[in-house]
Amino acid sequence: MKQQDNIQQLKGIGEKTAKLFHKLNIDSIHDLLTYYPRDYEQLDAEVDIRDLQENKIFAIKACLVGTFQVKKVRNLVISSAFIQDGSGKIQITYFNTPYISKTVERGSYYIFRGLVKINKNGVRVMEQPKVYALSEYEEKRGTLQPVYMLTKGISNHAIQKAVKQALEVVSIDEFLPEEILAKFQFMSLHDALVSIHLPFHYDEVLEARKRLVFNEFFLFMLAVRGQKTQNEAVPNENQMLETAETIRLLERLPYKLTKAQLRVWEEVKADLGSAYTMNRLIQGDVGSGKTIIAVLALLLSVTNGYQGAMMAPTEVLAKQHYESILEMAKQFQLPICPVLLTGSLTAKEKREAYQQIESGNVNVILGTHALIQEKVVYPKLGLVITDEQHRFGVRQREALAGKGDSVHVLVMSATPIPRTLAIILYGDLHISLIDELPANRNPIKNCVVNTNYRKKAYEFMQKEITAGRQVYVVCPMVEEGELEHVENVIDYAESIRAIFPPTIEIAILHGKMKPSEKNRIMEAFHNHNIDILVSTTVIEVGINVPNATVMMIENAERFGLAQLHQLRGRVGRGDKQSYCIFVSGNDNKATMERLNILNKSNDGFQIAEEDMKLRGPGDIFGIRQSGALEFHLGDIYNDASILKNASEAVESLLKSDAELSHPENAILKRYCMENQEQQVDFRSI
Repeated sequence: MKQQDNIQQLKGIGEKTAKLFHKLNIDSIHDLLTYYPRDYEQLDAEVDIRDLQENKIFAIKACLVGTFQVKKVRNLVISSAFIQDGSGKIQITYFNTPYISKTVERGSYYIFRGLVKINKNGVRVMEQPKVYALSEYEEKRGTLQPVYMLTKGISNHAIQKAVKQALEVVSIDEFLPEEILAKFQFMSLHDALVSIHLPFHYDEVLEARKRLVFNEFFLFMLAVRGQKTQNEAVPNENQMLETAETIRLLERLPYKLTKAQLRVWEEVKADLGSAYTMNRLIQGDVGSGKTIIAVLALLLSVTNGYQGAMMAPTEVLAKQHYESILEMAKQFQLPICPVLLTGSLTAKEKREAYQQIESGNVNVILGTHALIQEKVVYPKLGLVITDEQHRFGVRQREALAGKGDSVHVLVMSATPIPRTLAIILYGDLHISLIDELPANRNPIKNCVVNTNYRKKAYEFMQKEITAGRQVYVVCPMVEEGELEHVENVIDYAESIRAIFPPTIEIAILHGKMKPSEKNRIMEAFHNHNIDILVSTTVIEVGINVPNATVMMIENAERFGLAQLHQLRGRVGRGDKQSYCIFVSGNDNKATMERLNILNKSNDGFQIAEEDMKLRGPGDIFGIRQSGALEFHLGDIYNDASILKNASEAVESLLKSDAELSHPENAILKRYCMENQEQQVDFRSI
């Protein structure tokens, strides 16, 4: 059996189960084997009920007292009962788990394992505990058990079982050259996959992870180096000379550009006028003024007789750019004639846009992925800009640039990546940094609190809403069941609807929604038809609502500091004072100290550097910079040294065998060709 085979080739996975796996983005056996555990748990010995402590996870051997009591609260079905051992009793509570009453028989002993809490009535409760038969727990006690991200309808056991079977029947070829394996003393790919999914001890996990993270970085760097690099200077057929229009716009703006903005504009201008095609990345914190540089570049392009295109990751952001540029063109009498091109336009609207672009009647085209469709013909494309560029694949950027000859490429990012890492990751781009904020920016007020602060936070949110403002609440998960003891968007929205007055409009937003639905919700929030938006991290790019003044981030301890900073950049975009409340579900000293870095600084790049210093090889799964660089397992902050090794290994390999034509690299070349899509977009660059 091959890794490319459909998951239904495995025994016991029919069409119905395959659909559940599909919800986790698992379609092939390769997808399954790279669906790594998000954590491990070690099943400890049982304790007596009388020895249980609040806010800790315990296992107890107990039997059911009486029967389950079931009540409904809105869309929530709550089942609760008491269990006891010889030392006392405790309440167990389950949410939307109606089958539990059939699983647990009265009078029989089981092992219950879960988090202990004390409810508002002072009663000790174990919420959503896992139930084990005595023999099952005995067998697993003391071992490392992988814990996977789940979706409704699929259990951790089902994923474990499928992975185990796949590892037994699938052929796993080693694709790394022998020289690299020996240099870094890596275990084989087969052994690494076995050790990450079915480990005996923690050291084994660390070694396996090191190998698999190297794989991801190595294959990604191989793909990036396969693109045009800055070392392969492409002659420029679209040289652009400075025009009076850009100078005039700078004079007419109601504000002065910062020194950093002016420095970056000079770098962009020099690239556009040079003998070689521009490939430049502008990194700048949220609110540092990257967009005006983009407008100046588009204006220079237009006044030199070229068209310019700007691609945004969401329709809402593309529309905001369009409206902003249209307004500037009118206000400052600029020779810019823009058009908006997005997937949600009607067929008639798209045809009209295509015709305007091809005829040259419009000179600035703003949109989403629709800009790179085959039907779009640009007669004289000179400049391509991608905004929030880490959301686009290398191939998408290339596709847009490929719509013209020697097209200049400018990519922009608010993702705060330390310069040392950016140089490695963006090897095909020159880097400009806007490291200064405009003087009139109102700093966001931050606070780091535990869950006891929620009531006070809700009161503050209501006060801001009454004053006409809007609020974001960010949760790590979409639905209950994905992660234990972590807030999810669907249940959270339901719970706060019971707290806030019915006049306050609450809506949810998450990545599993259809694009049209996401756009509708973001548009409604932008138009102030929604007061509180409960969302996952999908809001970290693509939404600009100056009226939103409060952001509350639940389970803040589960995010990297750089991503938390990126999220809070959604507020503080207007002239009103804004606030960010980081709620930690874990109030141990180290966690709170780490989060308090956000209290001390609003500088994203300084925070990213601090984040990199704090993270170490022991911090394996808990924290992810999920917005910035989306590898399966690797994290550029955690694994900076592995990233450096992978980059150097790729450089060395390509120096000796640029085409991967040597016999010893045949398997690697075949692997890259078979998995081309995954390699090019291992993370979104």
